[in-house]
Amino acid sequence: MVGARGLCIEWANTPNCWKWTSLPESRFPEVAELVHLMYFWFCEVSARLDTRILSHRTNYAAYLVFQFGKPISGFQRTRIVSGVYIEGINDKGRQRLFQDPCKSTLQLIQDRKDGWMEIEMGEFFNKNGDDGTLLCSLHDFDKFGTSLIMQGIEVRPKKG
Repeated sequence: MVGARGLCIEWANTPNCWKWTSLPESRFPEVAELVHLMYFWFCEVSARLDTRILSHRTNYAAYLVFQFGKPISGFQRTRIVSGVYIEGINDKGRQRLFQDPCKSTLQLIQDRKDGWMEIEMGEFFNKNGDDGTLLCSLHDFDKFGTSLIMQGIEVRPKKG
């Protein structure tokens, strides 16, 4: 897992948007809490991994590991677009993660044994480990009804 401090987070040093805090249930010293998007309509969070550190001929999935925080007024809709791809190759592949938290999206969120939640961002096949840098990204944040606390992005072999 790439912890929140290891992620490239746009606007990370803007206290009106992100708050860095520690939580006893996190395995990292700090987590990032998205508290407000009033000042911008676009945000990007990404993790970069060298494919050489991953097992060859293995199908992997990337997961956003998160919690919902306290309610925020002004809920409209929630939308995050994700991408998991080798940098420079197939970087057009995106999928929508959160569409409507009141409907089917909540079924995609899985509870973890460590008290956090996760949602699959996408998957990729690591053929020989020499493809370059894996980029796991989140784009196009929209307004949430609650704050979003990110522990990190986890990459692990996909089951099945």
